[in-house]
Amino acid sequence: MSAFASAGIRAVLFDLDGTLIDSAPDLGSAADQLRVHRGLPSLPLDAYRSMAGAGARGMLAVAFGITPEHPDFPALREEFFTNYERCIHDRTYAFEGVPELVAALGRNALQWGIVTNKATRFTSLIAQRMALFGTAGAVVSGDTTPHSKPHPAPLLEAAAQLGVAPQHCIYVGDDERDIVAGRAAGMGTVAAMYGYLGAHGAPQGWGADAMAESPLEVLKLLGLD
Repeated sequence: MSAFASAGIRAVLFDLDGTLIDSAPDLGSAADQLRVHRGLPSLPLDAYRSMAGAGARGMLAVAFGITPEHPDFPALREEFFTNYERCIHDRTYAFEGVPELVAALGRNALQWGIVTNKATRFTSLIAQRMALFGTAGAVVSGDTTPHSKPHPAPLLEAAAQLGVAPQHCIYVGDDERDIVAGRAAGMGTVAAMYGYLGAHGAPQGWGADAMAESPLEVLKLLGLD
């Protein structure tokens, strides 16, 4: 299980939604409010959960069956963002084992950080609310660099903020874009099997170096207790 035990890993980077935190209840609620406001029936959270990692694009696809190319998408996205800002802290929480994982990394002198496609306006609100993120050495949002995942630029930015070469980092994420970005950045990659995984999640085919069925399995992959 210790896939990276002898790889000289000095830092662990994580995706945010679906990897460190379960934000699906609040994201789904923000999208569902759009439906109800328009006289459409409410959808259950399970309808939204698998697409929660895709942000507004995923939530609006579930709520209205539209893509970013639809003429109504920009206005709906802004309304969704407004709704989400209002409820962003209502039911979002860290996955079981995440606080223990972060504490163990610190005990073992490993740095850690967050690389998410979530915009800074939302990432900062979550970071302010959840004390867990106070020890993160890097927080890179979807608008921090000119490119977002699956481009490697955000991961390379996080490694630079930590002062760690990419080959001494691993990236943990629950979406194929995370693995593509991590590989392109020259990092070891871990698929978070407990996360959202997208609408047609098939992580076994993503090309990740390892898989974690729970947050604490990341420690085993690193050869740590």
